[in-house]
Amino acid sequence: MRRARRALVLQGGGALGAYQAGVFEVLAERPEQAAWVAGVSIGAINAALIVGNAPEHRVAKLREFWELVSSGPGQSLPHAAGPRALLNQWSAAASIVMGIPGFFTPRMSPALLLGGNAPLLSYYDTSPLKSTLERLVDFDRINSQEMRLSVGAVNVRTGNSVYFDNTRQKIGPEHIMASGALPPGFPPVHIDGDDYWDGGIVSNTPLQYVLDEHPRTEPLLVLQLDLFSARGPMPQTLAEVAARQKDIQYSSRTRMNTDVLAANVNLQQALAELLDRLPPHLRQEPALADLCTHMKHEPIDIVHLIYRNKPFEVDAKDYEFSRIAVHEHWEAGLRDMRTTFEHPEWLRADAQAGGVTTFDLAEPGHIRVTHPGS
Repeated sequence: MRRARRALVLQGGGALGAYQAGVFEVLAERPEQAAWVAGVSIGAINAALIVGNAPEHRVAKLREFWELVSSGPGQSLPHAAGPRALLNQWSAAASIVMGIPGFFTPRMSPALLLGGNAPLLSYYDTSPLKSTLERLVDFDRINSQEMRLSVGAVNVRTGNSVYFDNTRQKIGPEHIMASGALPPGFPPVHIDGDDYWDGGIVSNTPLQYVLDEHPRTEPLLVLQLDLFSARGPMPQTLAEVAARQKDIQYSSRTRMNTDVLAANVNLQQALAELLDRLPPHLRQEPALADLCTHMKHEPIDIVHLIYRNKPFEVDAKDYEFSRIAVHEHWEAGLRDMRTTFEHPEWLRADAQAGGVTTFDLAEPGHIRVTHPGS
């Protein structure tokens, strides 16, 4: 890969976020580190744990968080689809009934008997998460801007996507919690007179924000860790239908952002190259020179590393916090990132190319590369 500013983009996906932690464990071993980490929902929590700790402590803090919020034995269990699917469903049901340690607890209120008419805004109380973040994250370090941190949320009243960014405001636990406040499970988070919900309601990835904010005069390398796969087999059961629907729903915005951005940037780059061929006296016209400047982009490389479902995972996979599932997700991240680094030829790009090049690490040993203009 060419030399460029590095950004790590973390999608939302609940319990699947342990995959991102596994990937980061491998990244932490490399000399090249991301200068910018952006996340939504569980991706925002992982991002805060990374940016809010010294480099030598980041993996340990990620592991401490994921051990805290998971439960049960961590040993491998048989991977037969039937028994494991039942175990996962039971574990997910336990999370719904009892909550997750250090994350959220169920509200034991008579008002819940009123159902949709209850004078409550969520089924769970997320104050345990606030305590967890205050213990595991150094917010003074985040606000020192040693690394850039951006987390996405949604304004409840306007419906607009909002990003909290440590280059623009002081970040606290409430900003991270707002990014993961998925209704109706979790309550909105009140910040400076407004209320916010999970950023995944509008877009489950902060990719568009990173691309919009990055100056076009600098090359950029984005590693995007997706937790839902756009591609998958035809479902055979109702549980698989629900799981497939969730995959498509949460991955579609990612694909749209990447495809639209690549098409726009690559078109602008092509037009700028055509304008450069005009006679000098025309290129020096102020309006034309300004237009050409705003169309030129330094290269942007986007690498998608996508978590792939196991056969026994169904629609509850994003809120199935058993210890065994969390360990499996973490190990999958380790394996996929190590495999990628073992095959640098997968990520070769034409060093002379401008515009956007996307690398979709679809399956081990397979890659789809989209070059500018293709």
